[in-house]
Amino acid sequence: MWTHARWQGRYLPGHLGPGDRLRAYATWCDAVEGNTTFYATPSRATVESWAAQTPDDFRFVIKLPKPITHERRLAGAEAELAAFLEAMEPLGPRVHAFWIQLPGSFSPADLGTLAAFLRRLPKGHRYAVEVRHRAFFEDERSERLLERVLAPADAEWVPFDTTVMFAAPPTSDAERDAWTKKPRVPRRTRALTARPIVRYLGRDAEERTIEGWRPWVEQVTRWLREGREPTVFVHTPDNADALRLARRFHDEVRAGVPELDPLPEPMPDGPAPDEPLTLF
Repeated sequence: MWTHARWQGRYLPGHLGPGDRLRAYATWCDAVEGNTTFYATPSRATVESWAAQTPDDFRFVIKLPKPITHERRLAGAEAELAAFLEAMEPLGPRVHAFWIQLPGSFSPADLGTLAAFLRRLPKGHRYAVEVRHRAFFEDERSERLLERVLAPADAEWVPFDTTVMFAAPPTSDAERDAWTKKPRVPRRTRALTARPIVRYLGRDAEERTIEGWRPWVEQVTRWLREGREPTVFVHTPDNADALRLARRFHDEVRAGVPELDPLPEPMPDGPAPDEPLTLF
C-alpha cells in the first residue's frame, strides 16, 4: 500500500523512488497491510529493504499468497508456505501477524482443513484469519466452531467492516467497484487474542467515513484499557486520503486514552533536495 499512486506528491514526497516510499509511509503510520504478497512472494532482498526502511516496532500484517489460500485452499501447499516464510524472515519481529485471508466460498464445512493448516504452521509467529462466508457471521454455531479452531493457534479473527459501504447505494466509480468486490457481512467486534486486528472500509464522503468508525473508536478504546494491543487499518473506496484519515482515527482514540503514544511526525512533502522551487 505504501506505493499507492494517489499518495505520491500529496502525503509522500513525490520525488522518492520505490525503495524509499515505505520509509516515508512509516512516518505517517506505524503499521501496514502487506497486500502485495497475496499476488507474489517477494524476493528476500526486497523484504530486507522493507526491514531497512522501518523501525523495529513497525507492524507488518502480511497476507499469505493466493496459491496457498485460494488456489490450494490450505491443502498441499507446504512448499509454497515454506518459501514464503523464508522470504519474510528479514522482517523479524516487525511481522505483527501473518494474515490468512480466505475466499468467500470457504465455508464452515471447510473448518477441518483450516484446523489442520493451523496445526502445521511454525510456532513463534502470530496468525490472523479473515473469513468472508456469511455463515460465520450469521450462524452462531458456525461462529463458535471457527473460534474453537482459532483458539489452539492463538490466531485472531480479522473483521472487515464494510457496513458503512453497504448502508447506501454507491455514488462513484470507486464505490461501485467496492460494492461489487468487497464482502457484505455484519460487523464483528469480538477480539479473541491480546492483539486484535480490524479492517474498516468507509465511503468517498469523509463525514460518512468518520461517522461510521465511531463504534470502532469506542471498541478500540475499550481494548486498550483492557491491556490489548489493537491494530486498525482505515480504508476508503479509492484510499486517496486513507493516510490522513488513519491519523485522525488514532487521534480520536488517543483523546480517550491519552497515554497512547502519538504517531510519528510525517515526512514533509516538497521538491527533491537538489531541485529548485518552481511556480509551475
